[in-house]
Amino acid sequence: MECLFVNYPKCSTCKKAKTFLEDKKIKFIDRDIVNDTPSYDELKKWIGMSNKPINKFFNTSGILYRQMELSKKLLNMSDEEKIKLLSSNGMLIKRPILVFDEKVLIGFKIKEWEEEL
Repeated sequence: MECLFVNYPKCSTCKKAKTFLEDKKIKFIDRDIVNDTPSYDELKKWIGMSNKPINKFFNTSGILYRQMELSKKLLNMSDEEKIKLLSSNGMLIKRPILVFDEKVLIGFKIKEWEEEL
C-alpha cells in the first residue's frame, strides 16, 4: 500500500508520523504542505473521505490561524469559503495528512494510525 503523506518537514509531530510510517515499512509519497499546498479540489475530496467536519482541517494551534482570528471568522463562512481559505496557505492546514485508498487521517494520533494501517 502506498499513501500520500502531506506534512510540514519542520513540524515535530510530522517527524514522528514519518518515523512511524518508516518503522512500519509503509510506502508513501512525501509532500511538503507549504511548498505544494493541497488544492481546493484535493481538500474537498479529502474532507469528504475523512468523515470529519471541515473545521477539523484547520491548524487551530498555528500562528497564522490566531493572527487571522479565524476562530471568530469561520463561524460566518460557507464550506466553500473555508476550503478556499485552506487551499490558500498550507500553514492553515492541520498536519500531517495521510491519504490512502478511500481514507484520510488528519493529525498524528498513534492509536488511530495503528488501527487504520
